[in-house]
Amino acid sequence: MWSAEEKGRIVAESLAPGAVVSEIARQHEITPQHLFAWRREARRGRLALPAGDEPMFVPIVTAAPAPIPAKRPLKAASIAIEIAGIIVRVEAGVDPGWLAAVLRAVKAAA
Repeated sequence: MWSAEEKGRIVAESLAPGAVVSEIARQHEITPQHLFAWRREARRGRLALPAGDEPMFVPIVTAAPAPIPAKRPLKAASIAIEIAGIIVRVEAGVDPGWLAAVLRAVKAAA
């Protein structure tokens, strides 16, 4: 049975820069899953770490995603080919053989 102090010390050790959880767990003869559970307890405030070894958790800030334009403007060196309502956009330099195969597949699917 591990005391809360021992758990806190082991968790703090696993949070050190460059630490590998599986190695820390092996050194203390516990499974990595056990150590991850203790780390989760520490994040939730249920397990105290030694003074000065508190983990640094950074808050996540989310932003609204940028709106997706309805249609992408075509570049000057590109074309759009429409077959039965399916649009194939082609950039300059595309392999003609590959383009022919794509167009045959689109035409067969339409």
